[in-house]
Amino acid sequence: MSKPVGPYTPIMRAGDLLITSGQIGIADGALVEGGMAAQLSQALENLEQVLATAGATMADVVKTTVFLVDMADYAVMNDLYCAAFGDHRPARSAVAVAALPLGAQIEIEAQAYLG
Repeated sequence: MSKPVGPYTPIMRAGDLLITSGQIGIADGALVEGGMAAQLSQALENLEQVLATAGATMADVVKTTVFLVDMADYAVMNDLYCAAFGDHRPARSAVAVAALPLGAQIEIEAQAYLG
């Protein structure tokens, strides 16, 4: 799991609910190369790792928020997102933002339920 790039906790538990901080496409302390698709693949891998630290999987995720610097990337994001979650379809919001940490093109956060 990558070290946080700011003063926050990667995941918090509130009863049966797990809430993750936003995950960007960072590996070994730097953004991965290859654009938004590569960054999202890494961010999803980072999300899986963060969830695993609390005993959860992607199948436990009930809600995600995806932040995109460019909404033109929505279709590619959707394809990669669907591949990562398989038939599981958590509730999701996708929003455009002006900028993300470290110049990332995408960020994803999640809430998981362990009830």
